[in-house]
Amino acid sequence: MKSLAIAVVGIAALALFPIVSPNPYYLHLAETILIYAILLFGLDIVVGYTGQVSLGHAGLFGIGSYTAGVLYMKLGLPFLIAVPASIAVTAVFGAVLALPALRVTGPYLAMVTLAFGTIIQILINEMTFLTEGPLGIKIPKPAPFGHKLDEVEFFYLVALLMVLSLIVVHRILKSHLGRAFEALRDSPIASDCMGVSVYRYKVYAFVISAALAGLAGSLYAYSEQYISPNTYNFELTILFLLAVIMGGRKTRSGALIGAMIVVMLPSLLADIELFRTLAVAAAVIGVLSGVFLLAKKRRTAREIAVPVVSTVGMAIFAYQLESITDWRLTVFGLMTLFVVYYLQDGIVGFLRGITGRAGHHATYDAGKTAAADDAHAWATPVQASVATDMLSARQIVMQFGGLKALNQVDLHIVEGSVHGLIGPNGSGKSTMMNVLTGIYKPTAGEVEFNGRVISGLTPSAIALGGVARTFQNVQLFGEMTATENVLVGLHHTFRSNVLDVMLQTPRYKREEQEARVRAASILQFVGLSSLANEEARNLPYGKQRLLEIGRALGLNPKLLLLDEPAAGLTAPDIKELIAIIRKIRQYGITIILIEHHMDVVMSISDTVTVLDFGQKIAEGKPAAVQADPKVIEAYLGGSVGEEAPAADIVATSTLARN
Repeated sequence: MKSLAIAVVGIAALALFPIVSPNPYYLHLAETILIYAILLFGLDIVVGYTGQVSLGHAGLFGIGSYTAGVLYMKLGLPFLIAVPASIAVTAVFGAVLALPALRVTGPYLAMVTLAFGTIIQILINEMTFLTEGPLGIKIPKPAPFGHKLDEVEFFYLVALLMVLSLIVVHRILKSHLGRAFEALRDSPIASDCMGVSVYRYKVYAFVISAALAGLAGSLYAYSEQYISPNTYNFELTILFLLAVIMGGRKTRSGALIGAMIVVMLPSLLADIELFRTLAVAAAVIGVLSGVFLLAKKRRTAREIAVPVVSTVGMAIFAYQLESITDWRLTVFGLMTLFVVYYLQDGIVGFLRGITGRAGHHATYDAGKTAAADDAHAWATPVQASVATDMLSARQIVMQFGGLKALNQVDLHIVEGSVHGLIGPNGSGKSTMMNVLTGIYKPTAGEVEFNGRVISGLTPSAIALGGVARTFQNVQLFGEMTATENVLVGLHHTFRSNVLDVMLQTPRYKREEQEARVRAASILQFVGLSSLANEEARNLPYGKQRLLEIGRALGLNPKLLLLDEPAAGLTAPDIKELIAIIRKIRQYGITIILIEHHMDVVMSISDTVTVLDFGQKIAEGKPAAVQADPKVIEAYLGGSVGEEAPAADIVATSTLARN
């Protein structure tokens, strides 16, 4: 209801703006803000959600503008054809720009995308036969259906397209697609192992972002009525990136605020009186915010000292200046540094911090849903009628340079069993786990699952085939809620495409509802119903372990690989974990358990395999393995001929950690 009220107020403000402020200059300024906001909605998908640093969006913006300009100048095509064509052409270039993102990340990706933007600017400048080069292209205001739009009418058209873009982006980011994008940022490896292809969804993110840049670029061409290569330069790229950071990532309101800042900032820094007024206003806000945060004990005096002193100092400095012209870049740089360093969540994040509101997440009544779903469990118990091998790893060799982490290891997992995989530190247990789930491709040997060779497949393909896993170091999606984490595991249940999400078709709504019911049921299964709407990073460590298991269960796996699930847990948490593993087994799911807590392994495993220095040294029933001289030697360091109590192995392995 609150969001609806804000939306109504916002739409009313857009509708009344030309009436309240009919001045053409301010109308054009507002147009530019709305156009930039459309681009920033898309850039936030790449930067805020997938965590990729793109410095190529000025180039994509230019492609959108010049596509519209060239189609008008060369072919005389109208607005209603030129704009969709701009979106399509820019989306194709977005797919091209995504290719480097599949191989490089961080600063290397930033350099590649920056090179892309520079190349686009050079091509626009040099391809005079198509773009008119430095002379630029003139474009009149659009005339749909024979009626040429004036400035006010074009403002309403831009406002309408901005609102539609906001709705579309919001729907995408609140759907399974948005959850996939967000998962990529937090842990690409975990995303892949949840069946969310890193490659595919990086491309999706860049294509959607580029399409919005194309729409913004085409509208910009019609708004300015003249485009030239110098517009789409490196400075514009930096402004776009700063707009996302300043406004606040992962928020549509942050994109609007960021657009307003970067459009109006040059004007603000050109008028000394206006700059003084704003500097004083910023100082007052800074002081009041500091006092408020201190009173509420949300910040210490040390934490607020620099921001408060900086804003007050800026206000004093403003009145010492006689002219702002020579100081524009310095002031802009200091403001940017301040925002990036002290407002890392942007202005929207800062305001949420003051009001005590966390990031916006859709809440869901997990308890009610789970209760409604109790009539049919989230999975049906199945018992294997015949003891057959579900997974076979034959003669596995995994070599890293001159080191053989695994050396001709055979592993056979019987369907419906709990198979323990133990060994001292560095024995190759986690390496075997990574081989089985596709993170590593074995140097030699093959892995067969349910009669199909899976070694060499991608982690996402293996996960979708029925193999789920947890990680030695918890790999949750920290900024997502417990429910959203499990929904990522349920990503494979969606058949809806982008169009279904944009139009909110009955198919998408049904799939989303069913997924949320299933997520609530899984959370109840692992005992986390009461924490369904809590961000994963805020959960106690033991609950994070359980949530990771719940997320893996979302894949509806036939085989579940647990990599040291009891590591770091307290005794009550371990007891709860054992109970959950036993429940999972009752539902017919085969389990491979890597664990240093020998009491856990021996109490629930049917078969135990022991690795040491990359080789299998023992395999059999838990009691037999505990008494095996080779195992005793591996754990206690004694000779094979010496005997040691099995309890010593339990104590030693409980202390050991990978």
